[in-house]
Amino acid sequence: MVDPQLLKILVCPLGKAPLRLEGNTLVCTRCGPRFSISREGYPNMLIEEAELPPGIQRIEDLPCYRETLKPAESP
Repeated sequence: MVDPQLLKILVCPLGKAPLRLEGNTLVCTRCGPRFSISREGYPNMLIEEAELPPGIQRIEDLPCYRETLKPAESP
């Protein structure tokens, strides 16, 4: 399992939202990607390797992804 102190400081790499522990995964409380945890207790926080929530086919379809692009797209 993940060290409780580590869990307190980890956030989603995309939306920066807190994570909750569900079984052997960490789940973003905002946009829903699931990050696996190794047997040794190390979370894989790579958004490219996260399991996407139901109905989401690509990282670009996540609400947090679209929100992070808005400031960059503004003139």
